[in-house]
Amino acid sequence: MKSTNKRVIPGFGVNFSLTIIMLSLVVLMPLCSIIIYTSHISFSEFVKIVTDARVMASYGVTLETALIAALVNGVMGLIVAWVLVRYDFPFKSFVNSVIELPFALPTAVAGISLAYLTSRHGIVGQFAGLFGIKIAYTRLGMIVALIFVGFPFVVRTLQPVLEKIDHAYEEAAEMLGADEGYTFRHVLLPEIFPALVSGVTMSFARGIGEYGAVVFIAGNQPFKTEITAILVMSKLQSFDYASATAIALVMLAMSFLILFLNAFIQSKESVKATI
Repeated sequence: MKSTNKRVIPGFGVNFSLTIIMLSLVVLMPLCSIIIYTSHISFSEFVKIVTDARVMASYGVTLETALIAALVNGVMGLIVAWVLVRYDFPFKSFVNSVIELPFALPTAVAGISLAYLTSRHGIVGQFAGLFGIKIAYTRLGMIVALIFVGFPFVVRTLQPVLEKIDHAYEEAAEMLGADEGYTFRHVLLPEIFPALVSGVTMSFARGIGEYGAVVFIAGNQPFKTEITAILVMSKLQSFDYASATAIALVMLAMSFLILFLNAFIQSKESVKATI
């Protein structure tokens, strides 16, 4: 039989050109504009701006809170994805749809809601206060906000992978005498590890650049709860565009490095899977 080799969507040249145009307009040009604007200042000025004590402190707060939130999302996202894939329960479809709420909800609305709930007047804040724990206007509150915005990335990345895992692997491990912990570590974890790393990485990258959900709950105290995105906004509000773009360039480099590491890990795991 003659192979026709037809594509569902024909016209590679047109579609590829549209892909390049969209990437250029939506992603590359805005990012390049940051680099071009930053090139207007000298290298010594750039180094002085991005290594200022207050800016360095904001890097630390940003990375610390985003990393903790991403790790929490990794654990809790795995549990939630597992429950949604492996069990049937009432209102499962509703619970499944609620997972995507942070994608649709404006982050500023989320920040205001979380700030009120975790303040000393909110339900969560009052309960935590009984144990001497303060959430709002602390780094703990910032981590809560970043968990909220990053949580769907892990769940939605893991769900399709868990759905494709054949139950026969787990049954075979059980028949051979493996306990649940051994089966998870040596049968399930290798299968879901690339997706788990991808979800955690995207949650981490989102946390580094998040502004709306954090600004209301952070308190924005320099050297304590001031993240880099808030510092960039404050520079823009004071018309210090050079400092804002220089710091934004550092954030861009951080995000690129994280996504590059994710792509490198995914590539290594793909090579292992084909061996």
